[in-house]
Amino acid sequence: MLVHGYHPFAEDAEIYLPGVEKIMNPQLFPVGREYFASHASLTLFPNLIAFFLRVTHLPMEAGLFLWHVASILLLLLACWELSVILFSSARARWAAVTMVAALLTIPVAGTALYIMDQYLNPRNLAAFAGIFAVARTLERKYVHALLWLAFAGSVHPLMAMFAFSFCVLLGVMEQFECRTGVLDSSRIVAGLCCWLPFGSFLDPPTSRAYHEAAMRHGFHYIQLWHWYEVLGAIAPAALLWWIGRIARARQWRPLARLCRALVIYNLGYFCAALLVDLPARFESLARLQPLRSLHLLYTLMFVVLGGLAGEYIVNNRAWRLAALFVPLSVGMFFAQRALFPASAHIECPGAVPKNPWAQAFVWARQSTPVDSVFALDPLYMQLPGEDAVGFRCLAQRSRLADAIKDSGAVSMFPPLAEQWWSQVLAQTPWKNFRAEDFARIKEKYGVSWVVLQQPGPAGLDCAYQNPAVKVCRVP
Repeated sequence: MLVHGYHPFAEDAEIYLPGVEKIMNPQLFPVGREYFASHASLTLFPNLIAFFLRVTHLPMEAGLFLWHVASILLLLLACWELSVILFSSARARWAAVTMVAALLTIPVAGTALYIMDQYLNPRNLAAFAGIFAVARTLERKYVHALLWLAFAGSVHPLMAMFAFSFCVLLGVMEQFECRTGVLDSSRIVAGLCCWLPFGSFLDPPTSRAYHEAAMRHGFHYIQLWHWYEVLGAIAPAALLWWIGRIARARQWRPLARLCRALVIYNLGYFCAALLVDLPARFESLARLQPLRSLHLLYTLMFVVLGGLAGEYIVNNRAWRLAALFVPLSVGMFFAQRALFPASAHIECPGAVPKNPWAQAFVWARQSTPVDSVFALDPLYMQLPGEDAVGFRCLAQRSRLADAIKDSGAVSMFPPLAEQWWSQVLAQTPWKNFRAEDFARIKEKYGVSWVVLQQPGPAGLDCAYQNPAVKVCRVP
């Protein structure tokens, strides 16, 4: 937590938390709930968190904090249990867990994912469940593995799919090795490739509105990745192949099998990403994001790398452990401070926000009617000093669609595209808006309040102001 920080209402919290808030208070979000309800309908995450809050009677921020801490602890526990299977020495096991702990917020190639986000969301819960499932599969405790996968699927079906496919691959490899004594990787890769054209019968969405939303999420399309992001997607295969050879030479059988499986898993999903991205007729499948498979791969890879570092570098020397992990943790700390410069590094439950945008959003929650409808710059989450704080989840008020997070819902659920694009266009160009423009969106969409970056247009009745933001009534 000290290294990576905690920002409960940042980034994708704007997608996931309103579902919890809506359960806790059904009067919230009379407008725009479709942008988060589409995700909420596919997961038990909002129901789980809301149930916990109702049973414990904790304030929402305190409950989110406890769940976030628990998800970190459970991920590290899962990595420890996996390291016990892979490595025999305590130094290797501790180094494996410490490596993951130090790199929780490292970017996963070009997927726009971290190993664990700085806030609670379904991916964090699916992450530790997936590692537990892998550990149980290596132990041949398949029923336990299925239970962990079922939990992961209940909170995040897409991420659980990758863990499930990897566990199946591990099981198939073990059975193949038991029957033949060797592993023919080429046959397994060929078998996996037969599965890649699944869904080719789907017609890709072709509306301009959908494409506008999809192109705002270029990480869905590998052809839009930078070269170093593509390298981050394929280099692990070479690295893990080399580690697998070392493991086989030393008779570390679980580690060797894990590395071989990861190589096949990596190459299989990379081919799937090429297939759904390059031909136009498979474009609709790109929203399945095959390269999110890298999230599980990176987590397992860092467990392996940390264990090897502990085995060959640390070698029971405390100063070596510190020399390896302290600079790594310090670097990750400063990277996080650069991402959230205007916010407290750890936003403690109940504390007054340091970020002026968050202060304005809290004022809106406390001082405006629950059925109020707001409008903001569609790109507000990218403004300097805003620190990607979500308005909907923090203010608990409806707003018109934005171009950042709501476009993600559209990319996954194409029927929302026309409505989303209409609302975004109605708020564009926001920086040039005057009183008559605000009156227009009030008449069309029922907007009663606007949040503006200082100094903003003149002539508005602004009930709240701070040096960066003001909240004004629409005349």
